Amino acid sequence: MSQAPLPLLGGPPPERRDAARNREALLDATTRLLDHCGVDAVTMDAVAAAAGVGKGTVFRRFGSRAGLMAAMLNFRELAFQTSVLSGPPPLGPGAPPMERLLAFGRSRLEYNLTAGQLIEAAGRAGRQATGVRSFGVMHVTYLLGQLGVEGDRRFLAAAVLAPLDSLVLEDPERLEELVVDDVVAGWTDLVHRVVTGHPSRPV
Repeated sequence: MSQAPLPLLGGPPPERRDAARNREALLDATTRLLDHCGVDAVTMDAVAAAAGVGKGTVFRRFGSRAGLMAAMLNFRELAFQTSVLSGPPPLGPGAPPMERLLAFGRSRLEYNLTAGQLIEAAGRAGRQATGVRSFGVMHVTYLLGQLGVEGDRRFLAAAVLAPLDSLVLEDPERLEELVVDDVVAGWTDLVHRVVTGHPSRPV
């Protein structure tokens, strides 16, 4: 697969090397806070302390907490795209297309669980950043082609991905109710019906 990560909507202009390093250090610090403490714990003060810089540095770089959250969305989206395009299988290349497709669904759902919270925290800037979802349609279209699915594969890819996005990104209040394994099981059944015309298990 020769795709390159898509340009991120509203991404920053090209930076000097030192500015890019500083920005990545701040986003790495934000990542650690997100992973260990959750979105609510990510404040400008906390990021500054984790990165070992003054709070003013964080504000100058991102403008506001919402700006930081939007930048974090782009940062995580690029990392996700890279893992799909060049990471280890089954999410990355090297596994059979059905395994890759199912791995993509679970990974995308787990990614969306965090992304949904970030989008809420980022406000308007976060909603704009969700334009990068076209990457998922492109990737699933490719895998459906590898699986020999006929018809309008791009339309089918968008339909297959809709449950993963709508459950999280359009209804963030349901985040705590979601059971990932249950959603993945339903999504796996949907994929098998689209690809083979049969459910994933006898009914």
